[in-house]
Amino acid sequence: MIKFLIILNFVFSASAFVSVNRKVKIDKSLWASELDDDIGAVPPLGYFDPLGYIIDEEKFIRYRAVERKHGRIAMVAMLGTFVHNNKWTFDGYLSPSSGLKFSDIDSGIAGLFQVPPIGLAQVVLFCGFVELFLWPASELSGDYGIRLGPINNWGEQPAKYYRQKNAELNNGRAAMMGILGIFVQEIVTGQNLAEQAGTGHFSPFGDGQGLF
Repeated sequence: MIKFLIILNFVFSASAFVSVNRKVKIDKSLWASELDDDIGAVPPLGYFDPLGYIIDEEKFIRYRAVERKHGRIAMVAMLGTFVHNNKWTFDGYLSPSSGLKFSDIDSGIAGLFQVPPIGLAQVVLFCGFVELFLWPASELSGDYGIRLGPINNWGEQPAKYYRQKNAELNNGRAAMMGILGIFVQEIVTGQNLAEQAGTGHFSPFGDGQGLF
């Protein structure tokens, strides 16, 4: 049943990688300016730029695009952490020539270094293809025309546009901090998130485990 759900999830996720349907009409009237509309400037910090990096709207648009993209990657990374920590993997071999199965890869950050170089190269090439052709990084709005019917009917409900934009940014920010924390805890404690939760090892200090 679990494998069926994983496969089903990938089937639906794959639709996100389909090139933009040209019939979708993107309502750019809502894009006047995320800076002017205070999108992302939410309590308690509001507009947060303590180092004064944002000197004009052009730089704001660029930095916001970078923040949005990194947030999306971090959210996928967090989802991957939950999946891998539960040992949900594909059957078969990741590298038949070296006899390496998907189940042989560690669930934590260390698993990245167990993937053969040719496998990592494929990941990099795929990311490059997405960045250049599928979802080009030059589209700084981050909107590639993907809509989920009434969930994203922004033209009819403009208030939903602002709420969902803020939600995406906030969730992305939380995910960036979360995945960074998970990387650090795995290095410090030697355990992944699931192992820590299973053993109650939430503090690395003074318990004889990990680096401290």
